[in-house]
Amino acid sequence: MLGVEPKNLHSSIPVPSVQELASLQLEAVPSRYIRDDMESIISTVASDNTLRVPLIDMTKLVDSESQETELQKLHAACKEWGIFQLINHGVSDESLRNMNKQTQEFFDLPLKEKKRWAQKPGSLEGYGQAFVTSEEQKLDWNDMIFLKALPIEDRNLEIWPENPPKFRESLDRYSQDMRQIAVALTRFMAMGLEIETRELCAAYEEGLYQIRMNYYPPCPQPERVTGLTPHVDIPGFALLLDCGDTPGLQVLKDGRWIFVEPLDGAVVVDMGRITEILSNGLYKAPEHRAVVNKSKERRSIVTFCYPDLSFKVGPAMELIKLGSPPLYKTVTVEEYLGCFFNRKPDFPFIDTMKI
Repeated sequence: MLGVEPKNLHSSIPVPSVQELASLQLEAVPSRYIRDDMESIISTVASDNTLRVPLIDMTKLVDSESQETELQKLHAACKEWGIFQLINHGVSDESLRNMNKQTQEFFDLPLKEKKRWAQKPGSLEGYGQAFVTSEEQKLDWNDMIFLKALPIEDRNLEIWPENPPKFRESLDRYSQDMRQIAVALTRFMAMGLEIETRELCAAYEEGLYQIRMNYYPPCPQPERVTGLTPHVDIPGFALLLDCGDTPGLQVLKDGRWIFVEPLDGAVVVDMGRITEILSNGLYKAPEHRAVVNKSKERRSIVTFCYPDLSFKVGPAMELIKLGSPPLYKTVTVEEYLGCFFNRKPDFPFIDTMKI
């Protein structure tokens, strides 16, 4: 999402399917995917295996006896990392398994069939790649399908795949399960910040949930490409399900890239800018990226979670005190999204929100 013209952020121009390129078993990737503008993808990865993304247990947050200790862990994870693995989150294995299966079956369809749900001009929704705005732009080594899931009236069923046959049913349930996690997490994060919870939880109950399914094919030169360009997410947070045991997600921590190792059944929670602003900078939205593998494919499902459009994004009143002034403006979610899509080229989005 870096360095793109804001006027074109609402849509993405068609590009070749990376999955089809990978099927040609090329010895070298096309030049448009080579990232000479970045240092070696592999050399910047931390070799210290003791650096692990924090693990948070939802059952311990719910249990009154263990809640205080787990809240402290959650608060520290949000302050120091901005990302953590969530286990025992209450979503059934069946729901996760079904969505994983439908995602795999969708990307296994012939290209002609997948293109039935391709992005349309002026829209980011559908099958393709996101935020491709020029023919000269470097491309990521992935294909994706991006869909608005909740509220239900936001769904554009013209680009919700009918094949695989159970795709829509699985996505409907999965999106509601992710909302359940989002609302619960919002409550506990607010408790950690010692701010009012009711209004914030209600905003996520009625919020916007958008889902992106990613496919990263094997790549003959994984050290020269990115699966997903380094970026910071703009919603409240993102919930990521790794669909297998191939690592690929990395988070920037103290100047080094750390792998977020896949953990069966866990959901990765990544703080976004809305949460950073709400916490007046106490919680950090981390920079992250995806890398690819020479011999293994990888899939992931990411749910972007926003409060409802009328909710006011700004530092929580309880955090504004003598010696701690607000660092950010207060705007509605709708205005916030307008700021993102209309910001100046190459100008950090978060700076447009600072006072």
